Amino acid sequence: MTTVFKFGGASVKDADAIRHLTPLIEAHKERPLVVVISAMGKTTNALEALLADARDDSRGEDYRERFASLKASHREVADALFGDDADSLKARLDTLFDELDEQHRRHRDSPYPEHYDQTVCYGELLSTTLVAEWLNRQGVETEWLDARELIITDGQHQNANLDWSATTDAIRKRAGGDDRVLLTQGFIGGTPGGVSTTLGREGSDFSAAIFAHCLDAAEVVIWKDVPGLFNADPRRFDNAVQLKRLSYAETIELAWHGAKVIHPKTLGPLKQKAIPLTVRSFETPEAPPSVIDADTRFDAEHPSCILRDDQVLLEVKPKDFSFMDEPRQHDILGRLVENGVHANLIDGGAMQITLCCDNKPERLESLIESLKDDYEVTRQDELTLLTVRYPCQGMLDALSEGRETLAERRNATTTQRLFRTEECPETWHLPD
Repeated sequence: MTTVFKFGGASVKDADAIRHLTPLIEAHKERPLVVVISAMGKTTNALEALLADARDDSRGEDYRERFASLKASHREVADALFGDDADSLKARLDTLFDELDEQHRRHRDSPYPEHYDQTVCYGELLSTTLVAEWLNRQGVETEWLDARELIITDGQHQNANLDWSATTDAIRKRAGGDDRVLLTQGFIGGTPGGVSTTLGREGSDFSAAIFAHCLDAAEVVIWKDVPGLFNADPRRFDNAVQLKRLSYAETIELAWHGAKVIHPKTLGPLKQKAIPLTVRSFETPEAPPSVIDADTRFDAEHPSCILRDDQVLLEVKPKDFSFMDEPRQHDILGRLVENGVHANLIDGGAMQITLCCDNKPERLESLIESLKDDYEVTRQDELTLLTVRYPCQGMLDALSEGRETLAERRNATTTQRLFRTEECPETWHLPD
């Protein structure tokens, strides 16, 4: 049966990282093996910055410098991998960069989401071109596939919706029953008319799940720079512990609240066909992994903590001093949908609704302007949202000590508290 591997940007960040992929792929003897690759390192961030430069007439020099730097960094990886034999590969990379430059010229006056998708997709096209060439020259027979021809979506740019029927047909036609490594891109798709789309930021995990679902895969393995899932971000909490077993449902809860290891859309397609998801470390592949499946027995074994920084708190009140009743709540939440804003915390009172959102100015500002027509809106910035799954009161008290709680929401399994970022420590500690 098919296995799907997914490698994120850290695992292909430079030539040494790409070399490290070979033994991981060679060690898995069963074929077909579908390998989904993200853009290299921080390339997507660099492309987003390049996009901003391209849309601003005053930043032409910045655009040219950033474009040249991005091109040079990919050519340097080709040189590091192949030395004097890199010329043909660098020519293919240059062709992709020429296409990228043309997309910026063509779409600079298009709506931002459309422009975004036509340009940011080149991060994955570039990384997979490099990796496919490396694997083939190492004797690992590899076929490069363009995900824009396989992941068929609508035209909802930056968060496209999947056409499951068309996608299944395309994937099974191109990737079913093959005895090679099939290498493709995460994060990106395309409309039936050939327009590039993206599946949402960090959507490569979802791409892997799509291929697994369509091919009835035996397993999805996501390779990370950590050995698995943790009950808190090890970079933010000094005593985070690994979660060896977790259910689909609990993982979705953690992802929904902002845990960065698994994309929120990933688990649904896997759960439907009972395909397990394994998270392994590409740095220490022999380390015990985390396994996600239908088993719920271990979900509450450890409390889990999730931090979201750069949050904005909106308090919305009717201008006519009336109740925040169901029609008004429906109206306000509808405006979030219209402006593409997700609320990480929602709490209500008799005369107000409280919303905590990511600080994404291009969407948030239009939402606030829309609300101000009918509501009084107050705003606080530079906030941090703490979400705790299966907390005890002692843990909540310890994590909140010395900080004012600006907003709170809780139910039987989850508590969320919002703090000023300036009051939060750089390194947190989970109380015993």
